[in-house]
Amino acid sequence: MSNIKSKQGNSLASENSFNTAYIYRISLVAALGGLLFGYDWVVIGGAKPFYEPFFDLTGEDRAWLSGWAMSSALAGCLAGALLSGALTDSLGRKKMLISAAVLFTTSAIWTALSENFSSFILARILGGIGIGLASNVSPIYIAEVSPSLMRGKFVSMNQLTIVIGVLAAQLVNLLIYNIAPVDRDATAEVILDSWSGQVGWRWMFAAEAVPAGLFFLLALVIPESPRWLLQKSRNQQAEGILRRIGGTDYAVTEFEEIKGTLTRSSERVQWRELIEPKLLKIVALGIFIAMFQQWCGINVIFNYAQEIFYAAGYDVSGMMFNVVITGIVNLAFTFVAIKTVDRWGRRPLMLLGAGGLMVTYAILGACYYYEFKGAVVLFIVLTAIACYAMTLAPITWVLLSEIFPNRIRGAAMSLCVSALWIACFALTVTFKPINVALGASGTFWLYGGVCLIGFIVLYRYVPETKNKSLEEIERELMSSR
Repeated sequence: MSNIKSKQGNSLASENSFNTAYIYRISLVAALGGLLFGYDWVVIGGAKPFYEPFFDLTGEDRAWLSGWAMSSALAGCLAGALLSGALTDSLGRKKMLISAAVLFTTSAIWTALSENFSSFILARILGGIGIGLASNVSPIYIAEVSPSLMRGKFVSMNQLTIVIGVLAAQLVNLLIYNIAPVDRDATAEVILDSWSGQVGWRWMFAAEAVPAGLFFLLALVIPESPRWLLQKSRNQQAEGILRRIGGTDYAVTEFEEIKGTLTRSSERVQWRELIEPKLLKIVALGIFIAMFQQWCGINVIFNYAQEIFYAAGYDVSGMMFNVVITGIVNLAFTFVAIKTVDRWGRRPLMLLGAGGLMVTYAILGACYYYEFKGAVVLFIVLTAIACYAMTLAPITWVLLSEIFPNRIRGAAMSLCVSALWIACFALTVTFKPINVALGASGTFWLYGGVCLIGFIVLYRYVPETKNKSLEEIERELMSSR
């Protein structure tokens, strides 16, 4: 698959040929789903020290309830990802974006108002369903409205907004906590009686309702995906949107190219179609890419940053500062990805990510093995985050939004995103046992080995898709052996 050759055509036109401002506007609206994804995913970590005493989750005998509170959104993520496939293909991309916005808004308010643990969990699962929908639909929508020579940049914006959401949650948590700081060594009773223990943690969740409400309002006015409209034989609407994106010539050419790939377009996609021989190899590649983005190990740095920095010799204050620094680096290097994805290509960046993390983990493992601490470990951790942010994090979403045929894109993407969340869950729950068994050094060396395997698979099978229309990619991947 790696030897696909680019064709001449619309993909090589100048950006000046397109209504770039319009594409930016509608892509940014869809990418708000990514921002809420990032915020909802991270906000619970900052609220954890305060909602736990409120719901009586402290103590060793309540540890499993504490874990359920942290991971319950994952159940929603998986459900949302599975549901989104059939719903996205039958109801359209726009309706699913609106649905995700409603779920995020409802979850934010419901979580903030929860008075008992069961209500809190249900609200978190609802937010997880929103994440599952947004993580599937937002990159699909952006890919389907973007001209090929700019598609990588625009789809990478979804990852940028995810990172902005993560950083926003970290900053909001810190700002709300600083209104009435509590000693982190305080007892559960002291925390429960504090402003943060009664009210502050609620505002951490409630703050999400502001961007979620904005997302809902803006999603109402964006157009539907022209490719989905053509799949439903709503030709006039689709042609009008394509014309607004790139003018009459672009609309005519894209219209014919898209229609040429939509065989059996009015039929409902059956899951068994995804295991047909020609499709199975593409779907399997998508599942591997999705799972590798998680199993490359970088998310353990985000999920267990406090433990990692503690092992490196930092105190509580230093750990909190370092967590914010990781968020800033993550954001900065996502801009590098946006700048390079349509110049360097998807394949080189994916290989750079796998190879770069493999080397970085080898060095980080050596630091823990030889007991280097402090700034050295922080620098290497930030290097790993920078490498991930400009490669595997955004480019995974770009590739997943590109490699599937038009007709099955929603269903195939749903399957891959479901695999991604399963991999995320597996990574999260296995980190501590692996860390106990192998130590910090052995753990990072293990993830380095995973990255080596990832590099080999990516080198062998991942195609280059830059400057190709989705229809070109479909024809070439479906015809390759």
